[in-house]
Amino acid sequence: MPKFLNIQESKAIITLTMNEPGTRNALTGNSASEEFVNVCSYIHSQKSIKAVIVTGAGPTFSAGGNLKDMKKMLDDDIPSEVIRESYRQGIQRIPLALYNLEVPTIAAVNGAAIGAGCDLACMCDIRIASDKATFAESFVKVGIIPGDGGAWFLPRAVGMSKAAEMSFTGDAIDAKEALRIGLISQLTTADTLLEAAKSLANRITCNPSLVLRMTKRLLREGQKQNLESLLELSADLQSIAHKTDDHREAVHAFLEKRKPNFQ
Repeated sequence: MPKFLNIQESKAIITLTMNEPGTRNALTGNSASEEFVNVCSYIHSQKSIKAVIVTGAGPTFSAGGNLKDMKKMLDDDIPSEVIRESYRQGIQRIPLALYNLEVPTIAAVNGAAIGAGCDLACMCDIRIASDKATFAESFVKVGIIPGDGGAWFLPRAVGMSKAAEMSFTGDAIDAKEALRIGLISQLTTADTLLEAAKSLANRITCNPSLVLRMTKRLLREGQKQNLESLLELSADLQSIAHKTDDHREAVHAFLEKRKPNFQ
């Protein structure tokens, strides 16, 4: 079976390209879930990797669920319990893998991000898009709900009111509107999208690996902990950061008025 993800590693940046344009890079009915889980596990183990770029091959970022695969679930012989478990053991493994990934992630949205494809973009820490991109939380249009965690990710990306509007109408928005509402932080042309993503990744990867991972953890914990608990965790992690060689190098470089040379 051809691989769903085309993986390219260059120095501290790893690029994951969904490479099934024939299905518009659908996330079901293939090995997408397993491959995302496996590559996230690999990235965890590689301290040299400091940034991840997720993008799509062809004109589509991801169409989300494969409707042909969904049609199989209409079979009366397939009980609801089996469908429920197929979500838990299938597409729901992607948000868990990406959310728990310690390394900063950038979604470079090259085209339509539909349904679970829109949610996949929201699973990334940073989203940039080309002027060809569109976004739609379109589950209601096909009579289902966001079963991949979109109801958790989208409000955190755009706020509850806009998330509700997108979820209840299923309407698509273009890249300019996505920029206006904060769904993306940067808008590019189609020709410069990957260049912009790599440029952003380079601005991230010039910083110390361990501190990047700890900073991401704090941002994640800040979404669910109270201030007192987060401050306590911050103190714990800061005590580790102060004793790293990279912090020592940063202090010396600043005092010596030169660029730091991190490990």
